[in-house]
Amino acid sequence: AAIDVKEGVISPGLIGYDMNCGMRLLTSELTADFIQSKLDAVATEIQKEVPSGLGKGRQLKFNIATMDRILEGGTEFIIGRGYGDAEDLANCEERGKMRDAHANFVWEKAKRRGSDQAGTLGSGNHFLEIQKVDQIFDEEAGKALGLFQNQAVMMIHTGSRGLGHQNAADYIRRMVEAMRAYNIKIPDRELACVPFFSPEGRKYFGALACGSNFAWANRQMITHFARVAWKRILGDAGGKLRTAYDVAHNTAKIEEHLVDGVKKKLIVHRKGATRAYPAGHTDIPEKYRSYGQPVFIPGSMGTASYVLMGTPRGKETFFTTCHGSGRRLSRHAAIRQLSPKEIVRNLEAKGIRIKCWNLRGVAEEAPAAYKDIEEVIDVVHNTGISRKVARLTPLAVIKGE
Repeated sequence: AAIDVKEGVISPGLIGYDMNCGMRLLTSELTADFIQSKLDAVATEIQKEVPSGLGKGRQLKFNIATMDRILEGGTEFIIGRGYGDAEDLANCEERGKMRDAHANFVWEKAKRRGSDQAGTLGSGNHFLEIQKVDQIFDEEAGKALGLFQNQAVMMIHTGSRGLGHQNAADYIRRMVEAMRAYNIKIPDRELACVPFFSPEGRKYFGALACGSNFAWANRQMITHFARVAWKRILGDAGGKLRTAYDVAHNTAKIEEHLVDGVKKKLIVHRKGATRAYPAGHTDIPEKYRSYGQPVFIPGSMGTASYVLMGTPRGKETFFTTCHGSGRRLSRHAAIRQLSPKEIVRNLEAKGIRIKCWNLRGVAEEAPAAYKDIEEVIDVVHNTGISRKVARLTPLAVIKGE
């Protein structure tokens, strides 16, 4: 949803509870064949280093003062604490920090919920996968991303955890109350909204920026601990895991777009959708600027994920692409209809390792619960809103409950 900044509204429900849920792709110097004999050990070590599951946190816990600095500093602050390097920062959307963040717009309950969750995976459809590059469709763009055939790579999918969820819940409740003053009527409280330039709207936008920054910091810390696990098992032979790119979904940003031939400032809400700028856009890191912005669309566990690039045709969707294949079964329906043990057996028969503390999560996120990723990607590619660069297939999947 792209809404006029001057006259329009901002709505948490058009963004999502998990502020800046997003995808990060790490590339290795190794082939999938090289790590095969140690794959289970690597996956087990990552599961130890990166807590996963509903409400799970780390022993490392930040106080409120430090949380405020994370909320306003994002990836930049976390890297300054030793959890990454300049290359990580350069290859992250917004360089991992939205500058409209105001930590005082986030309630203390949300900060406390997130205080031990930086560097954790969470539950639901969040995952960390070790994958292999199965097919490359665009050699030049693939090379720019550091991809090669049969390469071992790693994909991280998670967001702002309990902090983002609490943040969204707090502001939806506040907006439901505030709408009366603006004479706004909606059919569902989850669509609660206020004028963007209202006090409530500006505060929510500042809090959203904080949630986004926390999510980028979270993925950065996961990257750090995944690297620790990778090196512990593979040693110097493992080389370096490099950040190819980190892209957000479940966000809202102020952007300029042409509307009926007129350039306008819009607040672009992207729920379950990712930004996909075309080649030449100044918000793309320079190394990718001549190809387009990297876009990652994962399938479900056991199916392929795709790397794509944004295109000029994307202007029809305000340079937006879906972030995943989308569910065809609700979580409750998947639990009723699918057998977790059978799913694990089927995946293991394909050579895919599963690391999950609770099999309930396996049923919820089974391949049968999602649309066919190949059909989804064909639609995205053939309509021209993003173009295929590479296909990635899973070797090992680490999930929460």
